Amino acid sequence: MPTWKTLLLRLFALAQRYPGTIAAFGFVSGVVSFFTVERHEAFARGIAVIMLISWAWLMVEQTLRQRIAQRFGWTIPTPVLRYATQMIHQEGLFFVLPFLYTATTWNSGQALFTGLLGAAALVALVDPLYFKWLAARRWVFLTYHTFTLFAVLLTALPLILRVPTGNSYKLALGVAVVLSFPTLSNLISVEARWRKWAVVGLMLALGAVGWLARLWVPPATLWLTEVAIATELDSRNMEAGKSLRTVRPAQMRANGIYAYTAINAPLGLKEHIYHVWMHDGREVDRIALDIQGGRKEGYRAWTHKQNFPPDPRGRWQVKVVTDAGQMIGTLRFRVEGGDEPPATTP
Repeated sequence: MPTWKTLLLRLFALAQRYPGTIAAFGFVSGVVSFFTVERHEAFARGIAVIMLISWAWLMVEQTLRQRIAQRFGWTIPTPVLRYATQMIHQEGLFFVLPFLYTATTWNSGQALFTGLLGAAALVALVDPLYFKWLAARRWVFLTYHTFTLFAVLLTALPLILRVPTGNSYKLALGVAVVLSFPTLSNLISVEARWRKWAVVGLMLALGAVGWLARLWVPPATLWLTEVAIATELDSRNMEAGKSLRTVRPAQMRANGIYAYTAINAPLGLKEHIYHVWMHDGREVDRIALDIQGGRKEGYRAWTHKQNFPPDPRGRWQVKVVTDAGQMIGTLRFRVEGGDEPPATTP
């Protein structure tokens, strides 16, 4: 047997004997890529490129296996392919989890999406679950594969191509819908002449559901590093005044309200975001902002609202969202009391 075949088999035998090393490597590389995305962005971008190349290989593994058998007369052992697939899933999930964990707004529906990714990572770590339950069910495995690839693309595209978050979501969703074709074909048992139309209809429905669910998907490479609701702001030093949780109507009308945010974004990435002002659950204003990534402390930006309804009392929110509608974070405050100024202590 050629030397390279022997080395390959020994490598996977070692991985089979110590499966925890694969999981540990995936976790460590994911955390390292997260912490180096700002200071050593080229390294993080290289990890993202490797991830996408490995996914491309995974998509053509069966065809590649047949070509190798025809040309070299040697078939890649099934255990080798199984563990290679498991390693790619582990690497992909642990690559995106640090980003999505930081970007998630945990008191929103985004917690469900990140929780599902965490559960998928656990399945990839536990061999009995992965091989005996997941891999044994073809349509479940393909769904798992597509879901993981969708999350990887959400994180990798802004790092590699400088694609804004909204566009990266559209591209990732489009790829996931196209790759869902084999899964949907296996699920539909109608006549052949109707099957393709049924599959196309389900793919369109899947795309529509994915687009509507974007509010529940964290923007993987964007998160808030500092926020404040204030009645004063130092524009020269770009610093907000004292952060407030409650405001009186007289204060609002006298000085207006500043919503101050510092947003972390990858170096060189330009984003178009919005501050959406809401009063008791109803949108009253939407102000556009352009930000640029690169600062470790986050890109500092603010909006200053001076027009308020006749009775501004109640719950206020300032939602920070991307141009695709994904929520980066939320600032909250309440307006309480009457129009009289607050009492002062001599």
